[in-house]
Amino acid sequence: MYKLFFQLVFKRMDPEQAHHLAFRWIRLAARVPVLRTFVAAVLAPRYEELRTEALGLRMHGPFGLAAGFDKNAIAIDGMSMLGFDHVEIGTVTGEPQPGNPKKRLFRLVPDRALINRMGFNNEGSAAVAERLATRNPVFRTTVGVNIGKTKAVPEAEAVGDYVRSTERLAAHADYLVVNVSSPNTPGLRDLQATEALRPLLTAVREAADRTVTDRRVPLLVKIAPDLADDDVDAVADLAVELGLDGIIATNTTIARDGLGLKSAAPLVAETGGLSGAPLKERSLEVLSRLYARVGTQITLVGVGGIENAEDAWQRVLAGATLVQGYSAFVYEGPFYARAIHKGLAARLAASPYATLAEAVGAETRKVTR
Repeated sequence: MYKLFFQLVFKRMDPEQAHHLAFRWIRLAARVPVLRTFVAAVLAPRYEELRTEALGLRMHGPFGLAAGFDKNAIAIDGMSMLGFDHVEIGTVTGEPQPGNPKKRLFRLVPDRALINRMGFNNEGSAAVAERLATRNPVFRTTVGVNIGKTKAVPEAEAVGDYVRSTERLAAHADYLVVNVSSPNTPGLRDLQATEALRPLLTAVREAADRTVTDRRVPLLVKIAPDLADDDVDAVADLAVELGLDGIIATNTTIARDGLGLKSAAPLVAETGGLSGAPLKERSLEVLSRLYARVGTQITLVGVGGIENAEDAWQRVLAGATLVQGYSAFVYEGPFYARAIHKGLAARLAASPYATLAEAVGAETRKVTR
């Protein structure tokens, strides 16, 4: 049903307009008590065997919504209603910004992919913090907060910008993510170099601890799939050294060659980050490499090209305790999370592993023995 609706309606609309329309429907449904209860019963059934503990948090399952969909924390209940076990909001910047000029979001339908150059369009950390502080949650869910650099802030002042966002948002976050891997903010990816990343992560950690004194706010970093393998190793080593809680692998890619893209050349040539199915192989490679490097010392989150339960299961076997999706949600629709949960439960039952935690990293361990 949804795929027909996508072909007849959403595919004919500008992608950003379609996003806002769908977003509005989700928010409206979550505001109607009887309707949201019915929708959650259909789309968010719980599987006891998928219950997950990660980052010191208990979740209904391992599958969450990646950052980028809900930039301003306005539909957390709606996304939980649709079955996502955790919702990562953002990316939120220190100051509000409109993002890049439109048109800035493109569908590569034959490739089941998206290209975006949104540019961290959001209301800013002060506004988002106020919304989170006054939120009255309907559904219990884990809320991650993804923070990035304000475009107008010079790279030399990036640490202070991240610290301001941390001071405003840490108290309202179940976990924090430092995003240094979006290709749409000039100079941002330079912060992935360990000499720049070390002081940034140290300052954010100190700010979170200073701001929130009654608990430890887990801190993760999100990296790009375009990092060279040696740089992936360096980030992994730094994360362990600094006592980071996790790494999210991966963000969107600036690569186009070697991905076997089928969409029209002018569309493929659009600048921005490519997400979706073509990212699957490289994201899995980075995840496996990270797990081989860090093992169970920190939590790994797999994201990029996760279209179905088999993709999610492969991320678990590679080393991901948590898995996230976004682009495939555009193509799969409201039954996306339900299908992944059902498929994961079936794969776990058919596997030699007694628990989902036991399956984490199992395939990578076989290769690295």
